[in-house]
Amino acid sequence: VSVDPKTGQILAMVGSKDYFDTSIDGNVNVADSNRQPGSSFKPIVYATALKQPEYSPSKILYDFQTDFGNYIPQNYNGRFNGPVTMRTALSNSLNIPAVKVLGIVGIDNALRTARDLGITTLTHRDQYGLSLVLGAGEVKPVEMAGAFSVFANSGVKYQTTPFLKVTGSDNQTLY
Repeated sequence: VSVDPKTGQILAMVGSKDYFDTSIDGNVNVADSNRQPGSSFKPIVYATALKQPEYSPSKILYDFQTDFGNYIPQNYNGRFNGPVTMRTALSNSLNIPAVKVLGIVGIDNALRTARDLGITTLTHRDQYGLSLVLGAGEVKPVEMAGAFSVFANSGVKYQTTPFLKVTGSDNQTLY
């Protein structure tokens, strides 16, 4: 999914490899289906933190092995980086600092930010824990593209739309 951040218009969307291939569920538009976003959800949690005055991109976070009560996330490379800035943690997609940030800002605040950015699918609050920041909730890729367009547009959100107008067979504008 590609969205113009200045208008909210969907510029490109590929929902399946082959719409007519039912053996791969081709007629399901994956771009508009619930999917786990993985680490692409991290910027939403970091944005939640950055709304608070005590956080900035230079804030130090600690990337050490941490037990969050029977939940011990690992970084993708299996290493720990010690003290890192928030900027470094996000740019390197470090899992442990991201989980810590979600623990600090709170799941409800992160979900509020996600809603503010246009994500409507995270509605099962009782099912989310700290792994939410690593993509454990399901969102629509089209909504994630819309959310990221807000970042690209300096915080201004436009409703995503897949079309500019609809015309009838007589070329008259219907919508």
